Amino acid sequence: MNDQPTVSPKRQGLSRIWHAFFNSAEGLRSGWSEPAFRQEAILAALLLPGAWWLGQSWAETVILVGVVLAVLVVELLNTAVEAAIDRVGPQWHVQSKRAKDTASAAVLLSLLLCGGVWLSALWRWWAS
Repeated sequence: MNDQPTVSPKRQGLSRIWHAFFNSAEGLRSGWSEPAFRQEAILAALLLPGAWWLGQSWAETVILVGVVLAVLVVELLNTAVEAAIDRVGPQWHVQSKRAKDTASAAVLLSLLLCGGVWLSALWRWWAS
């Protein structure tokens, strides 16, 4: 990894969108290197088809899919926070710990939300 500062060229129009897409793809590849993101992505691959089976309406299906994708989004943001903090330096600092712990708490809340939505959908399905 090269830590030398570089200047990003200013792009506009379709060129900007094209390059943004590949930057995002690189971000997904980077996220895949994190074990937590990998585990959540594999779980998402298993859950997402179930959303079409479990959801009784398009709205329920969208909610089931949305909370799963929200977990992945929050995990990627957590990874970004950790990378930025680690880039600053390896030494321990109370503010660095606070930032990492807060990002981790966001992941926990997204997982609890996802679990709650899926459990309530399963409960409704099983009870009917």
